[in-house]
Amino acid sequence: MAQHTQIALPLSLQSEGEPARIALGPANQRAAEALADPSPWPFGTAILTGPPRSGKSLLGRWFAQSGGVVIDGADGWDETDLFHRWNRAQEQGEKLLLIADGEEWEITLPDLRSRLGAALHLQIGQPDDAMLADLIEIHASQRGLALGEGALTYLVPRITRSFAEIERVVAAIDRLSLERKTAPTMGIWRDALDAVQGPEQARLL
Repeated sequence: MAQHTQIALPLSLQSEGEPARIALGPANQRAAEALADPSPWPFGTAILTGPPRSGKSLLGRWFAQSGGVVIDGADGWDETDLFHRWNRAQEQGEKLLLIADGEEWEITLPDLRSRLGAALHLQIGQPDDAMLADLIEIHASQRGLALGEGALTYLVPRITRSFAEIERVVAAIDRLSLERKTAPTMGIWRDALDAVQGPEQARLL
């Protein structure tokens, strides 16, 4: 597997259902590097998109700690209000990160569309095997869950390459382990995959 790393976040920034660390891999490395140095952003503005539960908000919180301005769910804002906020950021010399909840953001207001069309566009892709393994471990650690020896070897080839699906599978392992009052083993890993992805998907490998 490729090398993978994490960005540590203060525990005070952790919210329920989200890991306190951001796993880094090819899916989000460019976004993380861009947020670490916003100096070359066109008009000081970047737009971050990606799949659900892919860590967009966590990256935004990390960026905000360096003094940047973050609008999470920017694609749900009134476009006129967002245009005025963009203008204020320009006037005040702020670095502005707009996080879109949807993977496609259609802007109808011409003035806003032209401004944001010039912004730096960052997109989080799907996790590779190394990042997937890291995410499984992060979610398990957050729950205080010991997955058991060989869990990653079993789960990584079988789990859907989806941030949200990874989280659901770990939650299912935790739930089944508590219900059965036993530490996770292959039987629980398999049943968790069955519960989340369906038995046909779980038996692909």
